[in-house]
This record gives sequence, C-alpha cells and structure tokens, in this order.
Amino acid sequence: MGIKAALPRYELYLYTAVLAGAMIWAGSWIFEASSENVGRKAFKESVKPGWHYFGRKMDVADFEWIMWFSTFRNHILFALTGHVIFAKIFTLIAPKIGIDGCKHRSLIFGVYGGLAVLVTMGWTFMALILSHCIILYSVALVKWKSLCFAAGLATLASIKLEPYNSWQETLVTGSFDLQDILFYGGCGFTIMRCMSFALENCEKKDSSYTFSDLLKYNFYLPFFFFGPIMTFDRYHAQANNTKLTRKEREMWNITTKALLHLGIILVVDVFFHYLYILTIPSDMNLVTKLSDWCLAGLAYSNLVYDWVKAAVMFGVINTVATLDHLDPPQPPKCITMLYVFAETHFDRGINDWLCKYVYDYIGGDHDKIFKELLATICTFAITTLWLGPCELVYIWSFFNCFGLNFELWVAKLFSFPPFSTIEGVMGEAMSCRIHSVFNAANFWAIVLYNVLSLNSLEFAKLVGRRLIFKGFPLSTLSVLCVTYCGVQLVKERERQQALLDDLEPVKPVDGKEKAE
Repeated sequence: MGIKAALPRYELYLYTAVLAGAMIWAGSWIFEASSENVGRKAFKESVKPGWHYFGRKMDVADFEWIMWFSTFRNHILFALTGHVIFAKIFTLIAPKIGIDGCKHRSLIFGVYGGLAVLVTMGWTFMALILSHCIILYSVALVKWKSLCFAAGLATLASIKLEPYNSWQETLVTGSFDLQDILFYGGCGFTIMRCMSFALENCEKKDSSYTFSDLLKYNFYLPFFFFGPIMTFDRYHAQANNTKLTRKEREMWNITTKALLHLGIILVVDVFFHYLYILTIPSDMNLVTKLSDWCLAGLAYSNLVYDWVKAAVMFGVINTVATLDHLDPPQPPKCITMLYVFAETHFDRGINDWLCKYVYDYIGGDHDKIFKELLATICTFAITTLWLGPCELVYIWSFFNCFGLNFELWVAKLFSFPPFSTIEGVMGEAMSCRIHSVFNAANFWAIVLYNVLSLNSLEFAKLVGRRLIFKGFPLSTLSVLCVTYCGVQLVKERERQQALLDDLEPVKPVDGKEKAE
C-alpha cells in the first residue's frame, strides 16, 4: 500500500463527522455516569472537592498527576528552575575566572544534580546510587557485553525483587510522600543509564570512558528521577558539544511548548471535574451497569490520558533539557495515532534504549520470523523486569509480545501469492481501505492489551467480553466502524506529512543560527 494513496475529500469528511459524533456520544455516557454516581461510597477516596468555580468534585485518582501538578508542583519547579539558573550563572561567570563554560557544561550539570539528590534524599541514598555506579563501571572496564548485561540486569533485579529491594529501601532515612517514587525512580534510571554507559564503553576500542563521565551522565537532574533516558553516546556527545547555537526561532518554540503544556494541564484539570475516567473503572459494580459505548469510551480515554500525562511530564523535562542545548527523547506517540504494535510505547526513552541494545541488536532488519520472536521475547523480558515482575505485568508483556509478532506473521503471509497478486492489481486507495479494516481491529487489540496495566485485569476482561461477545454484532461492528474512520484520518495525516517531508529541502547551515 502506498503512503501517498489519497482518498476522496468527501469520504474523509464523512469519516470526520462519524468520528466526532461517536466521540461526543461516548463522552456523554461518561459524563452521565460521572454525574449520577458522584456520591457513591466507592468514589469517596478518589473524588474530592475541586475548583470552586465549577461547583463540582474532581477526579484525583492518579497520584502521579496530583504529585506533579498540585501537591509537589512547587518543589519540582524549584529544583528544575534552580538547575537552569545555576547553569546560566556559571556560563556567565566562567569566562571571568578563566574557565571555558561550554567545555565544562556536563560537569556543572552533574555537580548541581548530585547536590540536589544529596539534599533531597540524604547521604545513604547517595551512597547506594554511587555503589551501583561503581559496580557497573568496574564491569564496564572488562568490555564484555554479555557480562555488562548480566551485571546490569542483576542489579536491576535487586531493586525490583524481594527481599533485596526492601533491604535497600531501608537504607534511605526519613519519610515523606515522594520517597518511594524518588527511591525507585532514581535507582532504576541510574541502573539503566549505567548499563548504557557500560555497553557504549564496550564499543570504544582504543580506550575507556572515565568514571567522572558516568557520574556527569547519571546526575543530570532533569532526567535523574523521572527520565526519560538518553543513551550515553547521545548525551555525552551533546553535553560536551562546545559549539552552542540556537536555531532560528528556537527560543520562541521552547516558550510556545511551555505555554502549550500549561494549557494542557489546565484542560485536563477541567475535564477531571466532569469526566471521572480514572475512578469509574475501579468500581466494578458500577462498570457492569454501564453501556457498551461508555465502556469503550472509558478504555480509550484512559489510554489517551496516560499519553497526555507522559507527554506533559516529559515535555516539562524536555523543555529544560532543550534550554541546556540537548536533544532529549520526544514524548510518546499518541494512542489515537497508533494502529500497529510496532509503534506502541509510552516512554520513548526506554523504547529507544531497548531498541538500540536489545530489539534491533538481536532482530536485525526484523524480517525473519524466528529472529524477531527471539528479539521480542528478550525485549519484553527486560521490560517485565523494569516494570516489576507481577501477574499483571506478565500478562501485559505476553499479549504485547504476541501482538508484535502476530503483525509480522500476517505481513509475511500477505506478502505471498495470491494475496500479493490481488493487492497488486487493486488501486492504492482500495488497498488503503482494506488495510484499515485490519488496522481497526488491531487498534482495539492495542487498547485492550494496554488498558489492563492502567486499570485492572477485571476491567480489561469486562470491556473485551462486552465489545467482542455480548455486544456482537451491533456494538462490535459499530465500534470497529468508528475506529476504521479514525484510522483512515490518521493515515491521511501521515500521507500529507510524507508529502511535506518529500518536498522539504535540506537547509544548509548559515548565519541564521546564533550563539548563546
């Protein structure tokens, strides 16, 4: 199927109208369920008084969102703002004391990050982090990839499996609401960064990176606790780049993105006053009474919200990293734009890490079935360890691993006659329509396979039963029809973007870039 296969304009208008009507219809069901059940006992802990202006209660079921943008908002902003100001002050005074500020940027980032971690978590946590760094740095000097992987995964298992994780957690003194998240986030991301350092050191044939290189890489504060992960080769090259320039209108784009993130935060908070999409799925007695359209809307909106949360959280961090002249991993692709498992991820940093060191390394060009199977099994095995082994994670990993391989099996099957012959004689537009039928079903497989990790296995099973079995044929076909319309609109957007990319000339480096 050609990406440049254009559908008639009236057909796209019809798809837009159907999709918009369905979204409004499903949203009205969720709004009705939220309004009529706000007084339920099951809602007592997660639906609290909201903004006075709306006169409605607010869904506060997501601790991470409340932590980032309400309870600990000022603490996080203070730490990130301090990072930016500290770095800026150093770049201004460095020339006056005979120091090349650009050359030592990574050192300044690491010093501030290390001090911030020490003040926040205490010296015992700092000692624990340094012990992980020392162990994995020592292994990195051997320059044996298998040993680096084994040591890294064993260290990661030590903070994910009992009783080792509990023992390490007792080393951190003090008690505050963020302690668990900062402990596991700091340790987990540190180990993944150390593994990246070790594997990149294996590729450095003539010499080895220094321990200070690892510390400067690991203690970059914006990435330390919450990610995303930049692989060591990318960070080392960018943080040590002495030719610091800003592209034309780059500061304008940074400001625009920051204001956009602020706007999204406000919009999400407003929605939480009217649509209790996080609380409702936790009350299975209520969920069983809801309509099929309401269940479909809840499953879809939970995944969209999870993407929005990741996009905003990583977007705030990435804004700071961009100010530091870094090119951080971008936010994940929106669930609305996904119709294949190969592009499904909710953390682009972890995804890039896994692709570079595991998935692409083992799978090669990803066209051989058995190599692809081995690559996906290894990738999801490490992902399972990263997320924390438990029944729910096992199920999530199995189904997503199966979905990724099933896509390759189907693609291989349809590449042989008579399927390839039939597709060859039909027009590109018709081929696009046929592909989209299968993509619509695939979209809901992605939704069902991932919503269980956001809500519960019981909720995912109920949605699956209602949409596939009890709701057949009316609910099943109508939901697939709406999804088909959405997939076609996504493909049209991809087609237009592909045409723009083909027409866009490569801009030569000129005098429009300015030094900072």
